[in-house]
Amino acid sequence: MTEEVDAAQRRVEQVLLGGDRLYTRQEACDKAGVPLSRAESLWRALGFASVPDEAVVFTDADVEALRTTDALMSAGVLDPNLTIATARVLGQHLSRLAEWQVDLLRDVLKANPELGADERQLGRFVEGLVPALERIQNHAWRRHLAAYAGRALATSGEELESHSEVVGFADMVGFTTFTRRSNEDQLVSVVDKFDALTAEVVAENRGRIVKMLGDEVMFVADTPRQGAEIALTMLERAEADPDLPSLRAGMAYGYVVSRFGDVYGSVVNIAARLTSVARPGTVMVSRELADELSDLGPYALRHRRPVSVRGFSRLRLSVLRRSDEEVPSIPLVPDVPRRRRR
Repeated sequence: MTEEVDAAQRRVEQVLLGGDRLYTRQEACDKAGVPLSRAESLWRALGFASVPDEAVVFTDADVEALRTTDALMSAGVLDPNLTIATARVLGQHLSRLAEWQVDLLRDVLKANPELGADERQLGRFVEGLVPALERIQNHAWRRHLAAYAGRALATSGEELESHSEVVGFADMVGFTTFTRRSNEDQLVSVVDKFDALTAEVVAENRGRIVKMLGDEVMFVADTPRQGAEIALTMLERAEADPDLPSLRAGMAYGYVVSRFGDVYGSVVNIAARLTSVARPGTVMVSRELADELSDLGPYALRHRRPVSVRGFSRLRLSVLRRSDEEVPSIPLVPDVPRRRRR
């Protein structure tokens, strides 16, 4: 049985790697014409595990990837000072994607045990699956690339990296308690619903998800109206779904720095702090964002007393709701620093 499993694993690996393992790391670098030190820095940034000098683990595809990267750097397309940082971000995102896809493959094999029992049949299945996944990933990447390129080409480089944006967070209320009393299937179902809801609402309102943080989503929007619609619609749809906990959100507007798909600056920190003091079903916004929204139409804003939170003294904030809703007086939740994970 063990020999059959090993044979199946070797077959799948060969399909995924595009060929056999043929080279040590020095041999791969020599064949690509790339210094070993540069290649090792790139491999570490991509998240590849270190291997002994004598281990034969690299394929012709690894050699070609090294050669292509070096050619792009030599042509000035990739800044040598940014290549490693770019590889690190790419490796982190693709690692998560690969983990999910392997879980998907395991579910398929679990539901169809005859696939895993036959090495050749499993190989044929993976050979058909991988190109399909590549086409889908390539399509999604090109669509996002086209959308962002249109904006980037119409904006100066400095404005693209440093500009004003709405930054928001939304999280599920009571999620920690929910995880303690739920089984794995229930937990997966709720997380999947939350991910689907947030992705749908952000896309509908032309925003962008920066990252998912377990029970929390971080998003950005170009305009105050888009940000307001994202936050309010998320909370409304969560309330309408009996299988989802209530959400709460915090948003701020102002100058942010964009780098490698993430955003930085005090606006990000303010939005996070506002989320921590928001009540279930409530959107808290910074006073700067409230001022931008005050003349935009279907929104009602209730200014709250300033509150001191971690890193900010007397932070001015407001409750955001749609204008046709009654805006109640909502007490604030004190900002309690989260215990650091050990």
